[in-house]
Amino acid sequence: MTTFHSTRGTDDALTSKQAIRKGIADDGGLFVTDQLGESKVDIATLQGKTYQQIAQDVLGLLLPDFTAQELGECIAEAYGAQWDDERITPLKPLGDDYVMELFHGPTCAFKDVALQILPRFMARTTPADGDADERIMIVTATSGDTGKAALAGFADAPGTGITVFYPEGRVSKVQELQMTTQSGDNVHVCAVRGNFDDAQSTVKEIFADTELNACIAQEDHVVLSSANSINVGRLVPQVVYYFSAYAQLLERQAINVGDEVDFVVPTGNFGDVLAGYYAKMLGLPVRQLVVASDRNNVLFDFLTTGTYNRKRPFYETTSPSMDILVSSNLERMLYYMSEKDPRLVTYLMNDLSQWGAYEVPPQLLMRIRELFATGWADEAQVSRMIADCWKDHGYVLDPHTACGYFVMTQMPAEPGTPRVLLSTASPYKFPRTVNEALGLESDGTDFECMDGLSEATGTTVPPMLRELDEAPVRFRDCVEVSDMGHYVEQCAGNI
Repeated sequence: MTTFHSTRGTDDALTSKQAIRKGIADDGGLFVTDQLGESKVDIATLQGKTYQQIAQDVLGLLLPDFTAQELGECIAEAYGAQWDDERITPLKPLGDDYVMELFHGPTCAFKDVALQILPRFMARTTPADGDADERIMIVTATSGDTGKAALAGFADAPGTGITVFYPEGRVSKVQELQMTTQSGDNVHVCAVRGNFDDAQSTVKEIFADTELNACIAQEDHVVLSSANSINVGRLVPQVVYYFSAYAQLLERQAINVGDEVDFVVPTGNFGDVLAGYYAKMLGLPVRQLVVASDRNNVLFDFLTTGTYNRKRPFYETTSPSMDILVSSNLERMLYYMSEKDPRLVTYLMNDLSQWGAYEVPPQLLMRIRELFATGWADEAQVSRMIADCWKDHGYVLDPHTACGYFVMTQMPAEPGTPRVLLSTASPYKFPRTVNEALGLESDGTDFECMDGLSEATGTTVPPMLRELDEAPVRFRDCVEVSDMGHYVEQCAGNI
């Protein structure tokens, strides 16, 4: 039987439904299963399958206590008419390489892949103590894209509420409007005076605050859970699109069954690339996972030196969703790469908490570097990549994907091994940055920038982004980091 426990201890024995409902372990660790990889996806059967069929295969292995019918219902509800491409995550040629577009969902970012299905998972979990009145409050910090995708997924979902915190002034204007104009009676959105790491760390502290949680549970019959990729139910749906990419390469006859593939992944919190590691554990022939960072290159430094140090300057870049110094999901990778050693993980996380840094043993770093490669791009390089990709391929990149494109162009290609760049967001979420890179007018509003970009490139503005210009702003709250717990308490009373 597949059970889940904390990365920092093996005392828990939760089902996947229980782990999803709980979100984060009591000791602050993330839920993992020691059975990961014991069963494999049959890659010989991938070709010709729809995204939904691949999802059924992959999620059936990762979340085995959901019945096939339950998963089928979740998948059908999550990957339907709200996507503007029936392939969900279409693969497109980019010169000799490929780009997989993960932004065809309702909020134009890759987070939709997981956050359209997570509320469906949640709806099929049950309270641990049998409290029929118990409701779930999703509490999430966002660096830009998770917030809107979570709001869109959970808005008016029965038995749930959602509170999203974002760093004031540190997301794009389009990202902010996507959140602050969100409809739904069960949603709350609040800016925080601080950066994303401040907000994310405080959300983790809120989950660990037993007194606050007991008070909310007693007074409001509400339990807290997460929609960040610290929640295993947010992470595992992302594994599916790696298999979908492989299926599409097979259909294009770019590979034969069993051939290896490289994936280049722009990431800040390590969740998107960790899903690729899970895919490899499930039998996908992944040769290399390339971690692409922006100027906040804490992951680059870790993967090259073995030292993770969050005590460093924090830069606000043109790729705000990657402006992160504490990459939560790295903890899961460390657990598996250390041959499932919770004591080592606890030791490292304590060092990070106490000293702001940790160093992994040399043999562990060697093991990590056998699979994970890395690179990073500064803002000038990102801008140049947006321009070069348009000039060379007629393809418009958003600034996050441009980080990955830069890293990919700097790396020698392995003969016979296709490279797939994960494109994480629509360029129309960052129209001013893209226009500046392409030499287009960028002095007007973001919406004028969208129109100019569309006219110049012949691409279409996603209507859900263009319509934000007329949408009424519902949320203007802004709190200090120290007041986030009190804000959650207030919101829990309003579910």
